[in-house]
Amino acid sequence: MFLLRSAQPADLPALLRLAAHLDSVNLPHDVAALEALVALSQVSFAERGRPRSVEPPLPPVGVAQAEARPARPGTFLFVLASDTGDVLGTSLVVAEHGTPADPHHFLRLAVEERYSPRLQRVFRHQLLTLGRSFSPHTELGGLVLDPRCRRSPQRLGRAIAMVRFLFLLQHRPRFCDVLQAELLPPLEPDGTSRLWEYLGRPFTGLSYQEADRLSREDRLFITHLFPSVPLYTALMPPALREVLGAVGPETRPVEHMLRQLGFTFQGHIDPFDGGPHLEARLDELPLRGALRTFPCEALLRASGEAPAGEEGAAGQLWLVTLAQADAMAGWLALLCAGTLERPVLDARAVEQLGAARGDALLALPLLPSTR
Repeated sequence: MFLLRSAQPADLPALLRLAAHLDSVNLPHDVAALEALVALSQVSFAERGRPRSVEPPLPPVGVAQAEARPARPGTFLFVLASDTGDVLGTSLVVAEHGTPADPHHFLRLAVEERYSPRLQRVFRHQLLTLGRSFSPHTELGGLVLDPRCRRSPQRLGRAIAMVRFLFLLQHRPRFCDVLQAELLPPLEPDGTSRLWEYLGRPFTGLSYQEADRLSREDRLFITHLFPSVPLYTALMPPALREVLGAVGPETRPVEHMLRQLGFTFQGHIDPFDGGPHLEARLDELPLRGALRTFPCEALLRASGEAPAGEEGAAGQLWLVTLAQADAMAGWLALLCAGTLERPVLDARAVEQLGAARGDALLALPLLPSTR
């Protein structure tokens, strides 16, 4: 049995080990930063379903914006744990990213056309322009799976990725209309970025790692120091152009899953490494139609019923959690097998969920149809 639950302070050694495989803004390989992240996550889960605060609408051009409010807690760190307690993976949801107090930065890929009557030719040039967004979106990140668990028959990588959508749909009022996932591009063997070495380092004087650490506390240096004029990618080295908006080999399964779920590329890439930002609207996810609610007793294995995945049962995998919308503190879900129609639970699984007869359980198939 595998549990997907909110991260706890006791998970810090395992989180540090997993963060070494990513070392990103969302999951830094730093003990103090991870301690702060777990503490923020615990406060966020303790909010018990209160709706997120909504940004006031942006004023018309030429009208001053009211003072930006501080962001409320809204960072949810999940871990995947075995029944022996081993932490095998992580994922993260940031309820609000991109506000007047902390804008979202990106590079916009666009195309400009030029025509020469004399040459009778049209030229199409790709441009990179620094952009900022002050309208909040919900960010998905921090996705890491222990390399030993990759290609597991239980699809553990997909489970720790999909648990975020179960949580988002269950607690819909806490999150923004737009979801965004920032995907890692191909990086150099030493972990540096071709885009950063060409663009970021000359304009900031920082290494990729130094800039990454600084951005965890303050991203305004991007606005202050990055070039504010469009850059023609035709002037860049071919080796750099080929990674703009590209996805690294280890991230391609995540990209494939997100595209299956309706995420699309809107032409925005990360200003540090050039990885693509994929977006979807939460209320338009095909997953909404796959989410099911069952009474607890309907999922208990009947006497003589074959365990799911064995003879007489289809091998569908499910994520299951208590359905109460305010049950956020100590939130957990189980990865369990079942038939194509429903998950199948034994008494131990029901006890792990803290469920009882009469309780409603929320279930999401791990491989739902998105048609």
